[in-house]
Formats: sequence, C-alpha cells, structure tokens
Amino acid sequence: MNARTRVLTGITTTGTPHLGNYVGAIRPALRLAAQPDTDAFFFLADYHALIKCDDPERIARSRLEIAATWLACGLDPARVTFYRQSDIPEIPELAWLLTCVTAKGLMNRAHAYKAAVDANTAQGEDADAGIGMGLYSYPVLMAADILLFGAQQVPVGRDQVQHIEMARDIAQRFNHLYGGGKALLALPDAVVDEDVATLPGLDGRKMSKSYDNTIPLFAGGSRALEDAIARIVTDSRKPGEPKDPDSNALCAIYRAFATRAEGDAFAADLRSGLAWGEAKQRLTACIEQEIAPLRARYDALLADPEQIEASLRDGARKARRLAGPLLDRLREAVGLRTPLAASATRAQPAAGGARHGRFVTFRGRDGRFHFRFLGADGSDLLLSVPFDAPKAAADWVTVLDKAGGGVSFVWGHEGLHLQAEDTVAGPIAVLWYGDERLANTEPQPDAAARDALAARLVEELEARWRALRDG
Repeated sequence: MNARTRVLTGITTTGTPHLGNYVGAIRPALRLAAQPDTDAFFFLADYHALIKCDDPERIARSRLEIAATWLACGLDPARVTFYRQSDIPEIPELAWLLTCVTAKGLMNRAHAYKAAVDANTAQGEDADAGIGMGLYSYPVLMAADILLFGAQQVPVGRDQVQHIEMARDIAQRFNHLYGGGKALLALPDAVVDEDVATLPGLDGRKMSKSYDNTIPLFAGGSRALEDAIARIVTDSRKPGEPKDPDSNALCAIYRAFATRAEGDAFAADLRSGLAWGEAKQRLTACIEQEIAPLRARYDALLADPEQIEASLRDGARKARRLAGPLLDRLREAVGLRTPLAASATRAQPAAGGARHGRFVTFRGRDGRFHFRFLGADGSDLLLSVPFDAPKAAADWVTVLDKAGGGVSFVWGHEGLHLQAEDTVAGPIAVLWYGDERLANTEPQPDAAARDALAARLVEELEARWRALRDG
C-alpha cells in the first residue's frame, strides 16, 4: 500500500462563506481530499475566531454555517476527519507545551503582530496598544493545530507561509530539547497552489469581506446571488459596442465556473458587443448550475443542526483517538504524567462495572439495524454491516459470543477471522464469519494504525469471552 499524505486545513469561524471562499479554498481543498493517497483533516478554527471576534452569537452562527457549507459542498466525514478545534482539549494543552519552548523574538517577527504594531506607530499610539496575547500567540496555537496530528502538508495562501515555517521552527526546538534524538513532532510543509483562482469582487479587487465587495455563496438564496452580480461594476458601453472582458470582474468569475471553451466564448461575445445586463444574466445562470444543488443541501443541513453536530462529534472522537496518545508521549517527554482525568477516561470500565468490551445494537439513520462493539473504555472498535431486522443484529452478537475466543489474528485465516482491507478512506480491519462479512473498524491513517487497532480489538473480544466463560 502506498503511504498516504496527511493534509490539514483550518477554517476560521468569523463569517459566512462567500463565492471567493468557495472558488479559492473550499473547492480545491475538497478535490485534494478526494485523492486516494490523501488523509485529510478539516477543522473549524473557533479558538482562532476569538482573536478576531468578541460576539458569541456571531461565532456560534458562523460555526454552524461554515460546517453546513463544507458538508453541502461535498465534504464526506467518513473519508476525512472533520472536527471543531474547541472539541479537542489536547490542542490548547499542546499549545502551552509549545509556548514554553518558543522564543519571544520569533513571535515578534510574526506578520500579523508586526502589522498591528506598525499601524499603532503610524497613528502615534503605543506600539502594543490594543494588541492581546491571542493575536501575539496566534502562531503557537496554529502550530499546535498542525503538529498534534502530524500534518505533512498544509495548503495555505502566501500570506500564511510564515506560520508554517514557525510551526517547523517550534517543532524542531521541541524535538531538540526533549526528543533525545527522536522526532517527537513531525515537520510540516506549506503547500501554495499557484493555480488556485483568486476571485475578483464587485469592484474588481480581490473578493474580501474587508472590502465589502463579496458575492454570497448560499446566504439569501438565488435572489441574493442575482442581486449581487447585478451590482458588479462595469463601464458605460452600450449593447452592441465592443467590450473589454478584462476591464471588470464578469469574465474572471465566469471562467471559475465554466469550461475553458465556454469562458473563451463568453469573452468573445463581450468583444462582439454583448450587453452588460445579458452578460450578468448569463453569469448568474452559469454559477447557479453548480451552486443550486449545493444550496439545497446547505438549507437542509441548517434545518437539521443535529445532523451537523453528529458529524462534528464523530470527527472529534476520531481526532482525539490520534491526539491522545501523542500528547501522552509529549507529556512524558517533558516530565509530566498523564492527568488523572485522562487516565480515568482511557481506563474507564464499561457500564455496570464490567472491565471488558460489550456489544450494543441500535437502529441507524437509514432505518436498518447494526451492532457495535465498544471497548472497556467505551471507544468504538467495530461497527457491523446493516441488517433489515433488529433480531438479525442481536442473533449475530449471540453467535460471536458463542465463538468464545475463536478469533485468530492472522490475516486471511478461515472461520471467525479478521482481514486487512484498503479503502479510499484508509486501511480497515474486517471481521468475517466464514464467508459472511460482519463488521469493520473505522478507517485508520495507515496500515500500522490499522494493525494496532485490530490487535486491540482481538484483545478486547477475548477479554469479554473470558469473562463470559468465567461467569
């Protein structure tokens, strides 16, 4: 199996996505995540949002809208790890460990801090007037976001490359102090895609909320999109007069949603005298063809926020299963023990005081029935295929318990056995009973993680069967 590249993308939750966000960030990120050799992490950077915004309602609303946007645009939580930054307590803890090894001089050179200092100085203010520690320490928190999950590539714009370089510097310092010759933290690389389109706004400048020149992606529906496009600045040339396609934003936006041939034809029609009004109608129709189905999914998601919450909670559990062990190693490296709360969580016996795993049956969203095997600490180890009746799921649990230790951790072994399988979402272990496929683990980042999870699954199953045999 080829090694998968781990890619991480953060989305700050301070506003509502616009058309420029879709073309410049959302669409290319989702295309990258769809590649079979990519292990993608997407997170809502709501801790970062606190640096820029002190309106709780705006942040809460933005988190919901941004999550709905990514899901509507095709982000598949089964293929990627999708979570809220604030749901991962290991992130701020790692941020503090990194803060303790980060030189103040490095933070002094951060572009955002220097820009704020320069603005204060230009206005005759104290250099640090109005600058909080959130802004000053922003690069350390960003480093924690990246390093906690061993991201190898971080797609960013050119203005963010410095933050990735800082994350590398901080990781190298930590490894030097505490690694004992080992790389405790992987070094990430910034990825700048020069081909990603920068969409012009209503006035021809880069589309940005700071310029108040954006075109809404979903907000306000098709009418809001049409109204915004009608406000794109054009010149006074009348219908029939030749027009320069590069003198306004129309053609550039059109090309972002059309084929090359369609874009060339649109530009040729403008040169031949196409009226501005008709050109804007064509542009609206072109965008609607791609956006309308996504908008329908977005509206459905906003109408069912629990569906969004469920995706984010599942993503957080997946992310923490990776984050917890790394942070334990880092705590040990710096001389700290694992906190009691974390120890209790990881060693917590199952309900009823049992110190072994347990099966549960439930009805899925598709109306069909499953069984799940939970470890002694309550973590998900195995999810069954769907069954048409609850009795079928329960009967298979009985069959498995009667197997009484019959699992052999040998790939391809006949009888009750596990087999390795590679999926587009990552390597999994599949539980078979003869030629009946019963259940599988969640996709893992690599084969080693899959094998470790399979070994734990066998251990937990055998512990359950021993307990059943012993009464």
